[in-house]
Amino acid sequence: MILPVAEALSSMARKAQSHLPQSIRLRSGNQMMAEGALQAGCMFFAGYPITPATGIFKTMIDLLPAKGGIALSAPDEISAIAYCIGASMRGSRSMTATSGPGWALMIESIQYALMTETPLVVSLVQRLGPSTGGATQGAQGDVLLAEFCTSGGYTLPVLCPTNASECYELTILAFTWAELLRMPVILLSDKETGMTIESVDFSSLPRSTAQNRPSNFAFRDLGTHNRTERKGTYYFDALHEIPPFAPVGGDRKVTATGSAHDKQGRLQKNSTETIDVLKHLEQKISWRRDDFVSVVSDLQPSATTLVVSYGVTARAARSAVQQARNAGERISLLVIHSLFPIPVKKLAHALQGVDTVLVAEENMSGLYRSVLERYCKGAKVRGVNKIGAMITPEEILEAVFEEPWQPA
Repeated sequence: MILPVAEALSSMARKAQSHLPQSIRLRSGNQMMAEGALQAGCMFFAGYPITPATGIFKTMIDLLPAKGGIALSAPDEISAIAYCIGASMRGSRSMTATSGPGWALMIESIQYALMTETPLVVSLVQRLGPSTGGATQGAQGDVLLAEFCTSGGYTLPVLCPTNASECYELTILAFTWAELLRMPVILLSDKETGMTIESVDFSSLPRSTAQNRPSNFAFRDLGTHNRTERKGTYYFDALHEIPPFAPVGGDRKVTATGSAHDKQGRLQKNSTETIDVLKHLEQKISWRRDDFVSVVSDLQPSATTLVVSYGVTARAARSAVQQARNAGERISLLVIHSLFPIPVKKLAHALQGVDTVLVAEENMSGLYRSVLERYCKGAKVRGVNKIGAMITPEEILEAVFEEPWQPA
């Protein structure tokens, strides 16, 4: 009897698992994102199957109901994200998952979640584009599409893991950030990170307490609160303040609208208060940008070259940097997990004494490099780019030495 491919792979994984220590388990990045969501207290998931993000969809459908949550197979991506926004407005930690074509359909709703200050986690597992593209080919081509999908250029937090363990850890972090900021957070993965099965030491993973919520959500679960001075759904005194959250269906009137509105949620056009609400959407994150940072710095004293990378390409970058050091090169590495807001201070620290910056990413034109260049004044910024296949350590080394790489 010939087993379907997925079942055969699952059977192989179970056999391999039986020979590993109990705390070591074989998991894909997609599975670990789902496990991270469950650990973070996600209680609502809606999605539509799409390669290479389907593993998140399947794992949530399989596991979330047993945790007391709701997992839905939506008729399309627009419905999926709309369901999640509604569930979040009611008070449930919510998540969806998709890839490039589905993300394109979700963009209007992402803007709605931003405007209504609704916390939400979206996993975007990148594949080769444009359009339908290469469904089973990896890429890092949605970096700017994820960040700059809003009209007006508002900052959206974007977190990017490099391996299965980080898929788990950054998913937990994404839920925390979404509630702290009352806004959508994007988990930007890629086909290789999402679908590669690797060993994960569960004993070393952080444990999130689902009940730990920021103070502006302290009253959330019962839909009640004691703040008698509340002056509207979106009330704040200073532009950087984050309004207390009240769920739809609680004892307080909640007005949610994607139209320009005042602090009460009433439709307005160009009133001073309405413009303040729009400014506040950016100020609440830009004012805290140094608090929302996740990077791994491997800096070498007196380094003159800095390699910057993210996602699956960071794995090749680590190998390349180590080989370059073995060859006597003074070189540093900065792996960025929080692509946005840009970790300006961490980048500035890594740039000290550096005259050359190499940004390695799996897209055609150097998307993230185009954003980083303005922060790298005084250094020559070059890209290591490729589409259709992963960047290799050798390709990064050739850029470091500006000649074909010959291993010792």
